[in-house]
Amino acid sequence: MPINFQNLADVGKPISLLLLVLGCQMWGRELSAKAQSPTLASREVLASDLAGKQVDSAKNICSAQLSEAIDAIANRPQFRRYRWGILIQTLSSSQTLYSREAQQYFIPASNTKLLTTAAALRLLGSQYRIRTSVYGNNGVLRVVGRGDPSLTDVQLKDLAQQVKRQGISQVQQLIVQDDYFQGPILNANWEWEDVQSDYGAPVNSLILNQNALALTLLPQALGQPLKFRWQDPFADLQWQVENYAVTGKAKSESSVEVVGVLGKPVLQIRGELSVDSEPEDFDVAVRAPAEHFLRHFQEALKSEGISVAQAKVGSGNKSEDEQELASVESPPLSQLLMDTNQPSNNLYAEALLRTIGVVKKQSETKSLNTAEMGLAAIKSTLTDLGIDPQSYAIEDGSGLSRHNLVSPEALVQLLKGMAQSPEADIFRASLPVAGVSGTLKNRFKNTTAQGIVQAKTGTVSGVNSLSGYVDSPNYETVVFSIILNQSDLPAKMMRPSVDEIVLLLTRLRRC
Repeated sequence: MPINFQNLADVGKPISLLLLVLGCQMWGRELSAKAQSPTLASREVLASDLAGKQVDSAKNICSAQLSEAIDAIANRPQFRRYRWGILIQTLSSSQTLYSREAQQYFIPASNTKLLTTAAALRLLGSQYRIRTSVYGNNGVLRVVGRGDPSLTDVQLKDLAQQVKRQGISQVQQLIVQDDYFQGPILNANWEWEDVQSDYGAPVNSLILNQNALALTLLPQALGQPLKFRWQDPFADLQWQVENYAVTGKAKSESSVEVVGVLGKPVLQIRGELSVDSEPEDFDVAVRAPAEHFLRHFQEALKSEGISVAQAKVGSGNKSEDEQELASVESPPLSQLLMDTNQPSNNLYAEALLRTIGVVKKQSETKSLNTAEMGLAAIKSTLTDLGIDPQSYAIEDGSGLSRHNLVSPEALVQLLKGMAQSPEADIFRASLPVAGVSGTLKNRFKNTTAQGIVQAKTGTVSGVNSLSGYVDSPNYETVVFSIILNQSDLPAKMMRPSVDEIVLLLTRLRRC
């Protein structure tokens, strides 16, 4: 007999309850189906929702429950084609709480900086500074750069003022010496889209303003080409600009990009900005950094009333009759490490790699490539620290190369070794703090991780990594490395699940 839904209330509470249960089951199946095969557009929402629920219903968990909880995250259907590498251990007792492909190689992205900065701290010491000198004799000024990544126009002005105080008003020949670092200024393994950008800037002995240039794009009248403006007066000597971008309708979606033409000193501006949009800034790499430094220093001297007859980029050794007329120094290494790891600065990491290559040249290394010398010094130093030399193979100091391979085990060994070293406090202080600083400033806010997780982030296409320490309030300090590889998702869609795993660690308790 069919049910008369108009009189359903008269049938009684048992049937109402039955229909309610059936409805909930059908709704649950629908949600389950969506979770099993989410569309690309819904994956980010799904991941964010799951991460949010994890935080909202956060309860302490026993360490014995951790494996099941992490597996529930890593084994989700949307990750079935991806690779997870995870190792979680206690710091003091070295108890393994979770392990997944921990000894296998993964592309680590900027987690590579952990290796570079740890080796630099061990080899050079926290008070090491990088010196830039100006030598002079008989009308010749020679600027000797030693790869200080923090050097800006402010320091160039300081050098020019020091030269002026020496009573010098005329210079017959200005030479900027760019041979402290030997070898290519760009890593051959970096991708073209990287080396045109500020985060892939060349690394040489005379770094200025992080070897980057700022380009501002501004809308004009509707349909007119965008206006572009360099902030550096010598930028147009580095790049030619082809402007194909136009001004779009008010309140329209803006989409503009600046791309380099492969093999040419040409930037192309494409897309459009709405007529009512704010200016957009893009940072691109300097192409010829030594020449760029030369022009800026010559301008600094000119502003102090010092004329220069001839100027060139040169090389050679200091002669016996030359005296140091001026010098500036970088901040101490402890600060340089923070400036490397907190914002994940590639240029700083590459400069540190080359610095330890020069200062601690390995006797068995016959290469004239300073970066290769630095890699050899890193391996030797980390081996002494207890890291298995077969557990990683790196090609640069920053992690920008997709040829870098590191196991989660290597990163955990490194973090534990540094935590037990005399440099432990300085090293940990260089790392971003969850919800507080660096690349973690806007992650983990208002969660159980805020303020108690210190970790290094890592992101390149298809890769998301996070390795560091958790000072769990109801457990001992935990060391972890989480690396997700072979993904076709953007970083913002990978991070929520990585963060979920870290949040689990903050809730550990003894049972």
